[in-house]
Amino acid sequence: MASTEGREQKTAGEKMTVKEHIIEKGAEMMQSMKPIKQFSQHVCTFALYSHDMNRQIETHHFVHRLNEDFCQCAVYDTDNRAGRLIGVEYIISDRLFEALPPDEQKLWHSHYFEIKSGLFVNPRVPEAVAKPELDKFAKTYGKFWCTWQTDRGDLLPVGEPALMMSPQGEVEGMVKAPLLQQRDQKYGISSIKLSDLRVDITGPTFINPNADYWKKHGKGFAIDVITSEMKKVTPFP
Repeated sequence: MASTEGREQKTAGEKMTVKEHIIEKGAEMMQSMKPIKQFSQHVCTFALYSHDMNRQIETHHFVHRLNEDFCQCAVYDTDNRAGRLIGVEYIISDRLFEALPPDEQKLWHSHYFEIKSGLFVNPRVPEAVAKPELDKFAKTYGKFWCTWQTDRGDLLPVGEPALMMSPQGEVEGMVKAPLLQQRDQKYGISSIKLSDLRVDITGPTFINPNADYWKKHGKGFAIDVITSEMKKVTPFP
């Protein structure tokens, strides 16, 4: 039985018992897990906190494409068994993005730079195989909510969700060199060489300025949790 010790050491709580491992394996064999099995693509990239872009993290997105215009991603802090689910990202085509209200568009980021620069990769997948899907992603926008800020050492998903932004070419949005070097070394790749191979990838006709809101306005978004009056429950007849 594979060990989960690494995962448990990074999370508050007691280690799993042998009995719990057996129950977990039994449930896995008897249940279909159909939604989870639809996640067919692994993307490694980086994300920056909208309210503090000095904080940058490596992210691992497991992608389920529902149709040509929409993907949903479970986001982890690593791709090994110790991985912790730290958030969710929704990815939509430029066509769907343009139909959103302007205030909603401000919460989304573009993917064009992230892909063209070689930051957005499919680990262990040959570039030639990944290229058609990369060309699609270059024309998309994403909304990524981080629910577990593991980079600050949190052992539990505490606090409010944080909106994340994608790397960009501007100084504030550039991925820190040590973080990028560590990722590239881990997978034996070169983001610079990948960027050269992606010269023919095209983005949307134009990148809507409401996306990547900080680039134009120098402001990010943060959530404040407030107490509010509950709506009265309507009793059943």
